[in-house]
Amino acid sequence: MPAISGSTVRAARERFDDPDIVQRTPIEYSRSLSDLASAEIHLKMEHLQRTGSFKTRGAYNKLQDVAARDDITEVVAASAGNHAQGVALAAAKTGVPATIVMPTTAPQTKIDATRGYGADVVLEGLTFGQAVDHARTLSDRSGVEFVHAFDDPLIVAGQGTLGLEVLEDVPDIDTIVVPIGGGGLIGGISAVLAEERPDVRIVGVQAEDASTVPDSLDKGYPLPTDDVDTIADGIATGSISELTFSLIREHVDEIITVSEEELASGVVFLLERAKQLVEGAGAASVAALLSGRLDVSGETVVPVLSGGNLDMSMLQTLLTHELTARKQQIRLRVRIDDGPGKLADISDRIAGLDANIRTVHHYRADNSLSVGEAFLVFLVETSGESHAAKIIETIEEQGYDVDLVN
Repeated sequence: MPAISGSTVRAARERFDDPDIVQRTPIEYSRSLSDLASAEIHLKMEHLQRTGSFKTRGAYNKLQDVAARDDITEVVAASAGNHAQGVALAAAKTGVPATIVMPTTAPQTKIDATRGYGADVVLEGLTFGQAVDHARTLSDRSGVEFVHAFDDPLIVAGQGTLGLEVLEDVPDIDTIVVPIGGGGLIGGISAVLAEERPDVRIVGVQAEDASTVPDSLDKGYPLPTDDVDTIADGIATGSISELTFSLIREHVDEIITVSEEELASGVVFLLERAKQLVEGAGAASVAALLSGRLDVSGETVVPVLSGGNLDMSMLQTLLTHELTARKQQIRLRVRIDDGPGKLADISDRIAGLDANIRTVHHYRADNSLSVGEAFLVFLVETSGESHAAKIIETIEEQGYDVDLVN
């Protein structure tokens, strides 16, 4: 298998002849994150690619090569979403027909976007691995090339072009933090940095519930897992390849795993403080910094925001979770004597504290209630923890029993 090097990555960048396909994405300083980490943090805004992720880099490099060959008339790929869009766009640009196999669990927005770029989409399997298996059966025909998401030197070299941009835009970089799914992005970046800036620390980040790299490094070979369950679908591959494993083992300095809670916090932090909407995978690098398990104090650090294709239903889920954690959205269960005026009385007291009642439900069928009693359950918007505490205190002062219900 051809080696990944600075020269192969630079050759890939030479193929990027259309900024509508692959853009040079900006890097922005984050004051909020810098203050929290006691470091100089510069965000690599790769989620601003046209397809919403870095995957277009590798896909376009690969498809340029395919288009120049006479023996290939079609490509097939498998993806949970971001690689799918990258291949679809690159195939449309190069004039190569593309079929993309996606898991049935892929977000609808990513399915629609892939079709929108002109590819045929086949939904098969519940996991990325099952989609890959089906894609390989479709590509087992003359003239059809399977375009793997990360087990391909041309793909990895294309992803590595991001590393060149970081070195040029942040020459004093000390540490780069990169999300890991299949390892193509960190593999390409690490190959460039090892050759051109071996002093730069390379940190990879995986979701705890899709983590394959730590065990693979312990065992000494790629160790896949079928037990993948994470909001970061962009890095939920469940495996790395021999190619990316060798690059990670040789060049990557540290691996951090982050929980679902930390990924959610990363998404919300970037939305709230950096005004950037990213998906769970795209926020993994920032989640690692927020976790406190990565010491970067005094350093110049570049977290890569690798993708921004966040499904709106997932955004709603993440926001609801974060608002609940901050007690900016609380659910109160109030025990009442089931008579006239009680709902109005409690509602007036909540409103009098400038809180907004989103919903209220009346429950009588509960074995813990005495005859003639009921529960009123309020969903209330507050300004935060102290406001929530004041609301509960005020209702209790009127003689009601109140429980904060999660």
